[in-house]
Amino acid sequence: MEFNHIPVLLDECLEVLNIRPDGIYCDGTAGGAGHSREIAKRLDGEKGGRLVAIDRDPEAVKTATERLAVYPATVVRGNYSEIDEIFERLGISGADGILMDLGVSSYQLDNAERGFSYHNDAPLDMRMSGEGLSAKDVVNGYDYQSLARIIFEYGEEKFSRSIASKIVKYREQKPIETTMELAEIIKSAVPQKARREKNPCKKTFQAIRIEVNKELEHLNIALDKAFDCLNVGGRLCIITFHSLEDRLVKQRFQSFCKGCICPPDFPQCICGRTPRGKLVNRKPIEADEKELAENNRSRSAKLRVIEKIKD
Repeated sequence: MEFNHIPVLLDECLEVLNIRPDGIYCDGTAGGAGHSREIAKRLDGEKGGRLVAIDRDPEAVKTATERLAVYPATVVRGNYSEIDEIFERLGISGADGILMDLGVSSYQLDNAERGFSYHNDAPLDMRMSGEGLSAKDVVNGYDYQSLARIIFEYGEEKFSRSIASKIVKYREQKPIETTMELAEIIKSAVPQKARREKNPCKKTFQAIRIEVNKELEHLNIALDKAFDCLNVGGRLCIITFHSLEDRLVKQRFQSFCKGCICPPDFPQCICGRTPRGKLVNRKPIEADEKELAENNRSRSAKLRVIEKIKD
């Protein structure tokens, strides 16, 4: 299957990144190189322009390497939470723009063998890197309390306890091995009304995927590291697809923009703290009607942008 992924909010990303031909840029989630290729097209290698494209998925790395071969770009297999180490290895002191398009790619969702989708039967996997803990390990190995917590916190699923209970009961008879097995268990655990309104599997599958790939932990680390890796005047652009990611990004951006942290009853500032960043857009940028019509998966996308104003 070809690695196809329609880059979300592409024009908006290219605009807010403020790309200079001689600048250094990083795409922390290269995927099928949709965003990466358009950034790289605007760079002049002879003037020092360079793109670093990072992805943890070996299939994405292979595809991005092929698609970026003619541009001033370097493709690295790794996690965006390792951006500082990757820059150090490449001899890069700072970036003028960093983009992160979070979540799962269209290719990963549509490729049934990867085990991300509840629409197709496949082995339970969901590993973006193809290594380590799998969805099968989580579903069959975690105790009831852990499953209920993950499904509630990462999936924001109000029927989390019922779903966790059904999973534990089912696996007493045999291991849960496929996506369709898990989907049927989830459906049996929620009221009929909820099943009629929308597919009840979405939230639980999201929760397990986040746990398998430690997505929020990596994002939490990456936000600080990526901002530190920016040159003054550089911009960090992050596209989120669910409220947990967006809340984390929003709050961290606010902290970068915060000045004095002295108690309010202090007569004058003694901490000396000043803002390190400024928000480029007060509200998140969302897809317009044209993009929504062409790519339904852009519906939940939110782009937040911050500019570094001091080290």
